[in-house]
Amino acid sequence: MSAEMQEIVLASRPDAAPTAENFRLESAELPQPGEGEVLVKVHYMSLDPYMRGRMDDAKSYAAPVPIGGRMEAGGVGEVIASNSPYFEVGDFAFGMFGWASHGCLPAKELRKLDPKQGPITAALGVLGMPGFTGWHGLSAYGRPQAGETLVVAAATGPVGSMVGQLAKQAGLRVVGIAGGADKCKMAVDTFGFDACLDHRAYEDARALRKDLKEACPKGVDIYFENVGGKVLEAVLPMMNPHGRIPICGMIAWYNAGGLGEGASDAALTGPNIWRNVLVKFLSVNGFIISNHFDRYPEFLKEVGPMVAKGELRFVEDIAEGLENAPAAFMAMLNGGNTGKQIVKLV
Repeated sequence: MSAEMQEIVLASRPDAAPTAENFRLESAELPQPGEGEVLVKVHYMSLDPYMRGRMDDAKSYAAPVPIGGRMEAGGVGEVIASNSPYFEVGDFAFGMFGWASHGCLPAKELRKLDPKQGPITAALGVLGMPGFTGWHGLSAYGRPQAGETLVVAAATGPVGSMVGQLAKQAGLRVVGIAGGADKCKMAVDTFGFDACLDHRAYEDARALRKDLKEACPKGVDIYFENVGGKVLEAVLPMMNPHGRIPICGMIAWYNAGGLGEGASDAALTGPNIWRNVLVKFLSVNGFIISNHFDRYPEFLKEVGPMVAKGELRFVEDIAEGLENAPAAFMAMLNGGNTGKQIVKLV
């Protein structure tokens, strides 16, 4: 067993969009598991938009990554040492190991995986936090009803594709918004959306809204919000009375810094937003999925068999090598990924 591991730490805080200089690859001593702990060699790690917020020193629902601290991430890998009766060497596990080649955590913080039931990478996407986010947000706050219309942006990502497929199965008209013609084609051909619009093809929200009205002739009953920016500005005036807006993210504003506090959009004003909420009786629910993991077993029980049977499809975008994680992360924040962004370490 190698006596060293590798990790990527936060070298400095970004002023806007992250740059390579904000990250640093370091070697560290390989930890040894204490009582009840498990050492895992990470095979794959997840990259997710929320990580951008952790890079800012801003008050939020979770503490920021300290300068010199390891970047946070979920990962899956093989147990190589265990001081817990619940894990044996050779088992596979999911845990919050960070941007690192190895992780050592208490067994109670790990979830055992069975590679025979499907690819272990599914625990990072379709059967992990992103898929769970889409399932919970749609069921708890979207409250879909057959015959309604749902719009979701980042349509081919792990959250958006989960939301769209579940809504379609529930009998809704599903319209996606994605960045690029290829992604829009994937939303329709792979994930079964009724239509998908390329937000990059429109100069502003007004132009996007014009075509969105054609795709949603009966208006919008559910807007699953994970982007913000131009997409929100286009969709909000189209919401039907008693519409629902679950909010799990706002990636269009993350690079403004301060978890989006630095963002500005002259056309999207507070009075405009609140008037739509008021006169259309909208239900707007923000949620952080880490507050709802009591529902995770229910999610796995319902969605796991659907994935196994091919009733729910998923796409993964896999970068190679821990050293390439920063570049893949920066590209993802600009829509450069196709599907769930993952980094392969082994």
